[in-house]
Amino acid sequence: MGSAAKTKKLSKEAKPSLAPKQYKTKTKFKKNKNNHIKTKTPNNENSKIKLQPASASEQLSFFLNQFESANGVQLSSLELESIQESCIVKLSNNLDQDAETLGKHMKEAFGTQWKKELCEGQLVEGKVDPGCPAVLIISTSALRSIELLRGLRSMTKECHAVKLFSKHMKVEEQDDVFMFLMFNESVEVSLLKSRVNFASGTPSRIKKLIDIEALGLSRLAVIVLDMQVDLKGYFLFTLPQVRFDYK
Repeated sequence: MGSAAKTKKLSKEAKPSLAPKQYKTKTKFKKNKNNHIKTKTPNNENSKIKLQPASASEQLSFFLNQFESANGVQLSSLELESIQESCIVKLSNNLDQDAETLGKHMKEAFGTQWKKELCEGQLVEGKVDPGCPAVLIISTSALRSIELLRGLRSMTKECHAVKLFSKHMKVEEQDDVFMFLMFNESVEVSLLKSRVNFASGTPSRIKKLIDIEALGLSRLAVIVLDMQVDLKGYFLFTLPQVRFDYK
């Protein structure tokens, strides 16, 4: 989300009918002096709602249903041939499905090569070209993009993740320089001119950077589609700007 490389998709939220399993706990109700009801939940591990990741087949079904519903289309059998269950990253049942565990999911997705592919910061001639991420995270907003990158902090110390969104910056400026905070200091760095392992941003910005050949896809192995619904009720496939730009 490369040409020869197999692209995989990772959905961040399960379909309503495929809702993650929840562990129920007993809740006690108690009225206070103002006659307001307070809830009291047992303070133990089972009191937390645990979200179990959907299987690869469930993720694929959710992706196809949401895509067809949002765009008012039905994919043909020929189109579906290129979107198989083997394209979906299998998520670990031992990990929660949230921003904090994104890095752990990526480690499992890349297996024994995760350090080489996701942590090293040097270019490799013929293999790792400038501006070509291994993982591309697509979200509905800049704030959500930053939130997801927090789960990757331990993996981006040597090679910083690239933030791809248009807030306070034109495309031409973003191709040359990007402002980010590190150790409470504002630092200017060249963007997409060096090695990129993780890139996170909004659909429209990513498309524009690809169109001007600033963002390369030759090394892309995993696409993370963040399907969280925003405050306005939109998600990745129903954002108005996305539907207009990609028609």
